[in-house]
Amino acid sequence: MKDPRDIENFINEQKLRLLQKPDCAASLYNLGVALMQQEKFDEAIDAFEESIVQGVRMFEAFVNLGYIYFKDGDLDKVVKANQRAVELEPRYARGYANLGFAYLQMGKTDDAIDALEKALELNPEIVQAMCNLANAYLQKGDIAKSIEANKKMLELAQDFSLGYNNLANAYYMQGEFKEAIRNCDRAIELGFEVHPDFLKLLEPHRKNPKKKPTEATVKKSRRKTKG
Repeated sequence: MKDPRDIENFINEQKLRLLQKPDCAASLYNLGVALMQQEKFDEAIDAFEESIVQGVRMFEAFVNLGYIYFKDGDLDKVVKANQRAVELEPRYARGYANLGFAYLQMGKTDDAIDALEKALELNPEIVQAMCNLANAYLQKGDIAKSIEANKKMLELAQDFSLGYNNLANAYYMQGEFKEAIRNCDRAIELGFEVHPDFLKLLEPHRKNPKKKPTEATVKKSRRKTKG
């Protein structure tokens, strides 16, 4: 639902249903989702929390709460919410992916890798989880695994500009400057704004442009031609 009118109508519909059945977990959850789309986060939290009270295995409600907590910058609550989600549904890949991202933001690299690997074990096609895993490996200093993860990610999303940028950084750290430049240029082609400092680091490793002939060189060339 992108049209604000559609969202508002949906909210009114859920509220009418809740008047008839106040303990309906599904209606409470749906209301929370719609309120979240309107960025009415406090009301959305209330709806999700009540859906958890009234329902059974409301793991998606916990993940949505995690999203709101992330918007608020509360990573501890993000972790707790997604932990509850995967406790309720151990095969919920999105919960592990979000958990891994939160750990990565907190600098808990090993925990991030464990969660992201679990997410990809359950669903190998979560591009963002693969991207975060590549960054986690890079953060840990395992450049080879970071490159491998980035390559797998770009097989899934060939036009993912951030992936090329991250791969360029990994290749640079490994000393493979030609590959770093190639992937950096591809990121730029796709519209990614590569950090100026990284571009400066790559500049000395680019092939020197052909030097313009000096006046002395031109005269020497002319003398040879006349001869």
